[in-house]
Amino acid sequence: MAHIDAGKTTTTERMLYYSGRTDMLGEVMLGNTVTDFLQQERERGITICSAAVSFNWKEHRINLLDTPGHIDFTMEVEQSLGAVDGTVVILDGSAGVEAQTITVWSQADRHQLPRLVFVNKMDKETADFDACLVDLKQKLSTVPLPLQMPIKQSGKLVGVIDLLSSSQIIWDGQNKGRSYKAVPIADEYLHDTVQEKLYELIDLLSGLDDNLAQAIIEANSFENVKLNLVLDAIRNSTLKQQIVPVLLGSSYKNVGVQLLMDSVLNFLPAPSERNQIYDCFGSDFVGKVFKVTHDKQRGPISMIRAFRGTVKKGSKFITATGGSETVQRIYEPLADEYREIDAFGAGNIGLCAGPKATVTGDLVVANAAALKKALKRLSAASNSVEEESIDDELLLASKLGLQTTIPDAVYFCSIEPPSSGQQTALDNALREIQREDPSLRIRYDEVTGQTVLGGMGQLHIEIVKSRILTEYRIDADLGPLQIAYKETLEEPSRGQWTAEKEIAGSKQSVYMDMTIYPNETGEGSAERVVLDNSAEAQETLKLVRPRQMAFFRKGALGALQRGPKLGGQLANCTVKLHALTIGRGTADPFIMAAAAQCIGNILTNARCRLLEPDMFLEIVTPSEYLSAILADLNRRRARIEDVAPRGSVNKVVKVVAPLAELGDYSTVLRTISSGTASVSMEPNGHSPMNESDEATAMRRTLGLE
Repeated sequence: MAHIDAGKTTTTERMLYYSGRTDMLGEVMLGNTVTDFLQQERERGITICSAAVSFNWKEHRINLLDTPGHIDFTMEVEQSLGAVDGTVVILDGSAGVEAQTITVWSQADRHQLPRLVFVNKMDKETADFDACLVDLKQKLSTVPLPLQMPIKQSGKLVGVIDLLSSSQIIWDGQNKGRSYKAVPIADEYLHDTVQEKLYELIDLLSGLDDNLAQAIIEANSFENVKLNLVLDAIRNSTLKQQIVPVLLGSSYKNVGVQLLMDSVLNFLPAPSERNQIYDCFGSDFVGKVFKVTHDKQRGPISMIRAFRGTVKKGSKFITATGGSETVQRIYEPLADEYREIDAFGAGNIGLCAGPKATVTGDLVVANAAALKKALKRLSAASNSVEEESIDDELLLASKLGLQTTIPDAVYFCSIEPPSSGQQTALDNALREIQREDPSLRIRYDEVTGQTVLGGMGQLHIEIVKSRILTEYRIDADLGPLQIAYKETLEEPSRGQWTAEKEIAGSKQSVYMDMTIYPNETGEGSAERVVLDNSAEAQETLKLVRPRQMAFFRKGALGALQRGPKLGGQLANCTVKLHALTIGRGTADPFIMAAAAQCIGNILTNARCRLLEPDMFLEIVTPSEYLSAILADLNRRRARIEDVAPRGSVNKVVKVVAPLAELGDYSTVLRTISSGTASVSMEPNGHSPMNESDEATAMRRTLGLE
């Protein structure tokens, strides 16, 4: 994983080639790489969908996922991280830690994944290995452990100095980097420098690893410490995420990739060293669906990472929600090439054809008996009466971390088929694409009668349209892109609602009293629906059955998805229920509808304001264009966070700006800088608007200007 254009796909190509899995080197620029197989990926030279490949290296099997670097496809990274045991973070040697590097790093933190860093593109004149180490320390608050130094001849990278073996490793440029040789360091000054760096490395590790510290005390020096003790210390500290080993090379110039593959085996965890939470399943099969794709001939393909046990062709499994699925065929992972296998087991990834209803994040288990036994062990381990009474599905989700974090959409637009006869085909296409990509939001707007798409960015929605045309042969029309504003309350608002109706001879009645108020702590950190704790309120609320309360919550949460101004999601708001009286024989869906009506009524009379999405921008520009770029940003209501030097000629500008002002920004930036500046953007939350900007936004969204 990495920032855009750091070299993930090129590094993957080299790994496949050197391991013997492929017999030619694919190039991103030529559009013939293994993992970028979509037409849109080859046209644009970017990765859109994460792709799985597997290969053998030194009597081990490596399963590798190549992920996108573009923020619009961050969901692909999130899905992949739930299926791996460790990650390789790639840096551009001339750029260091960039905006999206920080994003993917924090995603890996959330999944508690050990990682290696590979500083790529060290063949560039502006590449600076030491500056990258400083960046890792300062921007990511990590402890980098450099294991190599670059060797350059006439400004070209020809090899690396391996600190652990104190030798120079030189690659042969004639045979695409297949062969390399270790040469002793002849230069005395260089040899002393390498020894000094090695002792620094051992000194750092001795503070983290007791065995190494004991060996140093017994030897009374760094010189006689055995190499295998140092390697063990690096591995143990990496697995505990105390350090990050750092390697270097140039994938495009075929330097350093084999040593990176060795380090994956040496320092990243084997499957048996992680995922102990799945021990509750014993030897029974348990896996996780981390991605679903659609193949024209084979139908839906579920990518499954096996944690325990083995799944065989023709066998059945159940999902944690109880659905039964049959595995008709199993393929080994090699991007879009399908090679059939009979089975796959713990630690491996399999592509399963046959499951019809699995979705991303589903836990799949051999059978109901295995699931029951696992739940029993989980409940016993929790030692909590309260947790034992939790719904099975909730217990699994909380213990096994199955919830997939789906980011909010920042853009939305309407989508329509070219004719009404193709509406069903378009709905099916959108359903399939959404199953592959949960960050694509699809809803039917009852007010306008349109299907509305929500996406992570302009490129995201463009790619969806392009895929519908190329894969499903539907030339769909997209409406103008709209910004996904949110709404919030300025002050608490209280209201009561009584709903009475006779349906099929049965009288339905509900009375409720509630307050909607803004919470300052921010959405996600507070419960969206809470109960009034006062003695008076508890008198009526304790009579409500748990099932009825669940339907009330469902109706309330649904109503908070649509605000009164522009229909945006209500953010940073909490509903407090003071009273709920339900007549005898009232149907549950009636309670849900009444909750939605009550909230809708309160919001109509409440004082609301819009929240607009902000973007974090990182702009790299030559110094001479800096003042013109800053002047343009000021016109766009931007906040300049930082301006720092990068190298001798470039500046890095960090900015937070409203998305509404950035529609044409990359084009304008290229114009201002004569094509020399570059920009990367990512969502940066929402901020309140002043009255003037809000009025402008409402007129623009409603098509009045």
